[in-house]
Amino acid sequence: MNIEMNFEHRQLAHCENGVVSNMLRYYGIDLSEPMIFGIGSGYFFSHMPFLKVDNIPVTSFRPLPGIIFKRVSKRLGFHFEKHRYKSPYKAMEALDQNLEQQIPTGMLVGVYHLTYFPTRYRFHFNAHNIVVYGKKDDHYLISDPIMENKTTLTHKELMRVRYAKGTFAPKGHMYWLKNVPESFDVKGAVIKGIRHTCKDMTSIPVPMFGAKGIKYLSKKFRQYPSKLGAKRASLFTGQIVRAQEEIGTGGAGFRYMYAAFLQEAAGVIGKPELKELSYEMTAIGDRWREFAVIAGRIVKNRAKEGEDYNAGANILLDISEREQQFFTRLKKVVS
Repeated sequence: MNIEMNFEHRQLAHCENGVVSNMLRYYGIDLSEPMIFGIGSGYFFSHMPFLKVDNIPVTSFRPLPGIIFKRVSKRLGFHFEKHRYKSPYKAMEALDQNLEQQIPTGMLVGVYHLTYFPTRYRFHFNAHNIVVYGKKDDHYLISDPIMENKTTLTHKELMRVRYAKGTFAPKGHMYWLKNVPESFDVKGAVIKGIRHTCKDMTSIPVPMFGAKGIKYLSKKFRQYPSKLGAKRASLFTGQIVRAQEEIGTGGAGFRYMYAAFLQEAAGVIGKPELKELSYEMTAIGDRWREFAVIAGRIVKNRAKEGEDYNAGANILLDISEREQQFFTRLKKVVS
C-alpha cells in the first residue's frame, strides 16, 4: 500500500474526530465523524477558573486531547500506540520511521505557528490534531481535517508546532494504529459511548463539569461586569466565544454533531427514540448559538437593547437545565 497515494483526506468539522475518521478510512473502516464523536464520548463541558490561558479561566466543550481516539480504539478493539518525546529530534526520527513503514500518524500541535493557517486564526492553542501521512524531501505531507485540501510543513515548521510552548504543550505527542481487527462491535461501542457521555454530563459531583458546569458558568458570567469591570469582562467573554465557536466547533457545533450521531445510532442499536431526542439536541444547539450571538456582540460593543450579561446568563441557565434533563432521559433509553 502506498500511503501517499491511498490516504484519503476529507474535510470535517473537528480536528480529533476528523483525524480518527480519516486514519480509520485508510485501513478500510468508514465511520462518519458524528459516529466517531459519539463512540468516543467527545461531548463534554467544563469551566475551570483554576486553569487559565493568558490569565483567563478555561472553558472547554471537549475532553482532554487524545481521549476520543483512546476511547474509540478501546471500544472497537483497535490496538494503538502513543508516545511523547523529550527530544524534538528523536520525535522527528520516530515519525520518519513510522512513515517508512507506511503508517499514517496522528499528532498534537500548536496552532499559533501553523504556517498554512490564515493569520487571523492563529492563536495560542496547543490541542490541535493533524495526520502526517508522508514525506517528500524536507516537506511533510499533512492532512488537517479542518482544511479543505492536503497541505505540507517543512521539517523545521513541523518540529516547531510539535513543541509549542504554553498550556497543554504537546511535547511531541503522536499516536497511531498498530492493528485493526477484522470485525468489531459497533452496537456495543455506541451504547458504551452514550452511557459514558450521560455520566459525564449528569453525574460528576464537582460543579464545574457537565450540565452543572454550564450553570456554574452562568453564575460567573452574570457577575463579570461587577467583578471584572467592562474591559476584563469583555476579554473573559471573548475567550468563551472563541472556545465555543472557533476551537474545534465547540458549543453549538458539537450539539449538532451529537444530534447527527443519535440519528445514526437509532438504526445501529434499534432505538427509534434516539431520533426524537436528536431533534431536542438540535434545539439545544440553537440555544448555544443564541448565547454566542449575544456574547459576540458584547465583545464587539454592538449589543442591542436587552442583550447584556444577564440575558446571556439566563440562556446558559436554560441550557444547563435542558442538558441535565436531556441526558437523564437519554440514559434511560440505553439503560
